[in-house]
Amino acid sequence: MGDQEADIARIKETARSLGRIRDTFAERANPAEGYGVDDLGSDKILDAFDTFADNWKIHRGQLTEELEKLHGITKSAAQSYETLDHELAEALRHTDKDQPKGAGR
Repeated sequence: MGDQEADIARIKETARSLGRIRDTFAERANPAEGYGVDDLGSDKILDAFDTFADNWKIHRGQLTEELEKLHGITKSAAQSYETLDHELAEALRHTDKDQPKGAGR
């Protein structure tokens, strides 16, 4: 059986970072909002901004959903690794406690 190691601190930080990115995407307003023909100088440019705004809203929502999934996966992984690590440590403590001193060494 090979040794496996998980950097739980790094997994937790990844989960936190994904959560912050998700929140930023969810809260970020449409960058094209509030501009008119007077600001942009052309109906064509205004139409392009409107199209961008529609696409931005759709894709921002999709990205937010995917970031939420990744956040949940990494957060759950960190919790699972911590639980498993704790359970293994407890099992080893009980095994060591039950063996006579000097046995098997």
